[in-house]
Amino acid sequence: MRPVVSAWLAVPVIAAILGGCATYHALPLDNGRGPQRVADITVAASSLPTPELRAHTFDPSNGLDVTEVAMLAIANDPQLKVERDKAGVAHAQAYAAGLLPDPQLSYEHDRPAADSPQGTTTAYTAGLTFDLGNLITRSARVKSARAGAEEIDLNLLWSEWQAIAEARTLFDRVYFLRERVERLEHERAALAPLQVAVTRALHSGDLTYEVAGAGLSAAADAASQLGDTRRQLNLAEHDLHNLLGLDATLPLHLTGAPFAVDTNEGEVRRALADMARRRPDLLALEAGYRAQDEKLRAAILAQFPAISVSFVKARDNGNISSNGLSVSLSLPLFDGNRGNIATERATRQQLHDEYSARLLTDRNDVQKLLRDLQSDRAQHATLATHAAQLAEARDAAETNYAAGRLDWPTYLAIRANSL
Repeated sequence: MRPVVSAWLAVPVIAAILGGCATYHALPLDNGRGPQRVADITVAASSLPTPELRAHTFDPSNGLDVTEVAMLAIANDPQLKVERDKAGVAHAQAYAAGLLPDPQLSYEHDRPAADSPQGTTTAYTAGLTFDLGNLITRSARVKSARAGAEEIDLNLLWSEWQAIAEARTLFDRVYFLRERVERLEHERAALAPLQVAVTRALHSGDLTYEVAGAGLSAAADAASQLGDTRRQLNLAEHDLHNLLGLDATLPLHLTGAPFAVDTNEGEVRRALADMARRRPDLLALEAGYRAQDEKLRAAILAQFPAISVSFVKARDNGNISSNGLSVSLSLPLFDGNRGNIATERATRQQLHDEYSARLLTDRNDVQKLLRDLQSDRAQHATLATHAAQLAEARDAAETNYAAGRLDWPTYLAIRANSL
């Protein structure tokens, strides 16, 4: 009856083991075209990384303003989706690092030959082995994996910050390039009658090519600038489609004013003071350093002898049964994990120095950007005043040319300067 009872006991054990196994599910590839209508896209406020975005209502039915473009970039950017998948892998690795090793079950069966002596019985040896060495390094490995997952999460958050900045930049670029295209189309339309008149006078012999060159060049310059600007606009819209995860055939209806921020020196100084405590990329480097520090700790712990314990039950051919305990351990005489320890220690030093170098470089970069911003503001004020004066001169020239009080070469020169 014992074999039957053992078999019945084995059934629920095997069922429990198989019940915990993972199953396979196919994941077919899609066509990669993305949403076909912006109105079909929804953005969950809880998934957004900043309070400003979470407080904004996403309603693409009336066009996308600069904040909605940033929200859509966070929710639908294909590269951010890949970054989130990497974060999922890191968390799975952290989960795997905390799992205990499975025990090993062994069984040997030794059946007597036909010519064996009378009374010989079947022999067997059953053993259950546990690797205790894995438990020694488990705590350090788990801490390292969790710090590594935190590093990935912080890098993802930094990528989301970058996506917000890129979305605002591309919105502004498209906004101003569209304005410039409209301005150049107006300029080309304004110059068209004059170009027709100059061409007619040239063909009739009333003008020489030397005199007519200014009129022909003005229209050609406007057309050339218009072509260049349209190519720049096409590139900016292409980049914005990619960032938003939208098909290139989907029209971008942008609405509202461009993004603008007026940063002062005091705000920059305060941001610099706690930059290392709030910027995700620097916090990610810090988490990566902690992960490496725990790897070094695990390597040091792994130099101790690896211990395995086995519980053995056996019966020999003479029908003598026995119960035993087997212990095995490695002798760290030659390797002793010294190579891995040296590698992990050198890697930790490298990450330590990389963090210090990155922090110094970023602080200096912010200082440089602040000085550039101050210089640009001063230059912008001067250029804005000059542009306004040239616009007034163009309007006056247009009135005087229409009244016949201004010759057309001077009129074209004033228009070109204003443009």
